[in-house]
Amino acid sequence: MSAQLILSLVCAAMAVGVSVLATSAAAQDNAAIDIGSRLELFVDGALTDTFDGTELKLHNPVPAETVLKFDKPWEGKYCGYVTIIQDGDVFRLYYRGLPRAKADGSDLETTCYAESTDGITFTKPSLGIHEVNGSKDNNVILANIAPLCHNFSPFLDTRPGVDPAQRFKGLGGTQKSGLVAFVSPDGIHWEKMREEPVLTGAAYDSQNVSFWSEAEGRYLCYFRTWSESTWGGFRSISRRTSQDFVNWTPAEEMSYGDTTREHLYTNQTRPYFRAPHIYLAIAARFMPGRRVVTAEQSTQLGGDAQYSGDCSDTVLMTSRGGARYDRTFMEGFVRPGIGATNWTSRTNYPAYGVVSAGDDELSMYVQRDYGRPTHYLQRLKLRTDGFVSVNAPYAGGEFVTKPLRFAGKQLVINFSTSAAGSVWVELQDASGKPIEGFTQKDADEIIGDEIARVVSWKGQTDVASLAGKPVRLRFVMKDADLYSIRFQD
Repeated sequence: MSAQLILSLVCAAMAVGVSVLATSAAAQDNAAIDIGSRLELFVDGALTDTFDGTELKLHNPVPAETVLKFDKPWEGKYCGYVTIIQDGDVFRLYYRGLPRAKADGSDLETTCYAESTDGITFTKPSLGIHEVNGSKDNNVILANIAPLCHNFSPFLDTRPGVDPAQRFKGLGGTQKSGLVAFVSPDGIHWEKMREEPVLTGAAYDSQNVSFWSEAEGRYLCYFRTWSESTWGGFRSISRRTSQDFVNWTPAEEMSYGDTTREHLYTNQTRPYFRAPHIYLAIAARFMPGRRVVTAEQSTQLGGDAQYSGDCSDTVLMTSRGGARYDRTFMEGFVRPGIGATNWTSRTNYPAYGVVSAGDDELSMYVQRDYGRPTHYLQRLKLRTDGFVSVNAPYAGGEFVTKPLRFAGKQLVINFSTSAAGSVWVELQDASGKPIEGFTQKDADEIIGDEIARVVSWKGQTDVASLAGKPVRLRFVMKDADLYSIRFQD
C-alpha cells in the first residue's frame, strides 16, 4: 500500500471521527434540559445522570403540634378529607364533618372551616351561615346538599385573569351525583357554578383534588379509580383536564412506572409552590386486611371494631405532568408511629397541601386517631425543599447531572453538611469536559447548612457566560445532602 493511499485513508478516518464527534455534540446540545431560572428538586431522576458513591435519599417529616381537634358535635370521629390553603397571610383549612359511622353521603355530612395566621394555631370561627343541630353558631360553610359535602375539596385558583368572584374553586360529590363545581370569592361563602355536575362516569368515592396548572396551562383533576373495574383490583388514580373547569377531557389512568401496585386511597396531588412544574402527591397508602390492632383493642381505644382490620400510612410520589407518577421511593413517607392508636383503619391520611412555615421550614398535616373521640389533626414539619436529597456518606461520592440549559448569573444550592462534610461544584460541557475556571480545583469548598447558598469558584460567582449553553453540574460531596438547585440573576 502506497504512503499516499495510507495518508488518504487516515485523513478519511479522521474526518469521519470529527463528523461523529460533531454529531454527538449536536445531539447532546439538543438533548439539554432547559431549566431556565426555575427551582429544581431531586425528587426523581429527571435531572440526574450518573452516581458514584451517592444516592437519592427520602427524608421523613418530623411530627409536631396538634393543630386542630375534631371535637364539635357536627365534626367528630369520622371527619376527613382535609385541605389546607395558604392565602397570603391566612391559612384556610377545610374538612368534612361527620360524627357517625356509615353515614357517608347523608345530610349528617357538612363541610367545616378553620383558619390560622401561622399554620399552627387554628380557630373555628362562628360563621352563622348554616343551621346545624338547631343553631348557626358553628364553622360550617356547606350543609344539607348531600352527597356534595362527602368529599368537598377546594383550591385557590391561580389562573391569570381569573374572575375575582371565582377566586376559589372546588369539587364535591360521589358516583351518584357526579362532581359538582363550586366557586367562592373569599373561600368561605360558596355557590355552585351550575346545578349539573361537571364530571361524571367514575366512583369519585375519595378526595377529588383539582388545581390550575401553570406548567400545563389548564385545570387538572386527580381522582380515585380502580385498576380493574369500577370497584375491582387496586385503588388507583386517574386524571382529567379542562380549560374552563366545566368541560373536561376523558379520564387517563395514571401509571407508576415499574413498581409494585398498592392501594392508594387519597392522592393529594398539587404543584409544589416553590417549583410549580413539579407536582407532589403525598398520598395515603391503604393496606386492606393487614391487621395490627384486634377488634377488642380498637373498642377499648374508643373506636369502632369494624374499622380495625386494616392499616395505612403516607407515601410520596411526584409528577412532572401527563399521566405518570414517579414512585422513586416505595418506603413510607409518614409512618403511623409508636402506640396502637394509629394502626387501625383509615388513619394517618394526609391533608391536601404543603405550605410555608417560614423561609426554612414547610408544614404538612396528617389526621391521627381516626374513628376515635380523640381524633385530631397533626402538623408535620420539614426543611424547605427537604423531601428528597442526593446524599453522600462520610466516605464521599459524587454525581453528575444531565446536560442542562439555564438562565441567570449565579448558581444557588439548598444543602446540608456535617462539621466534617463538604460540597464542591464543577461545571462541565455537555460531553463531560470540565470548563476552565469552573473545575473542581477552582471550586470553593462549601460547608454548612443553608437553604440558599451561592456557589463560587476562587471567590467568583458569575456564571452568566455559560447561560443558554448546555452544561453538566458535577457535585463532589462528603457527608452531605443536596436538596435543590437554582440559577438566578
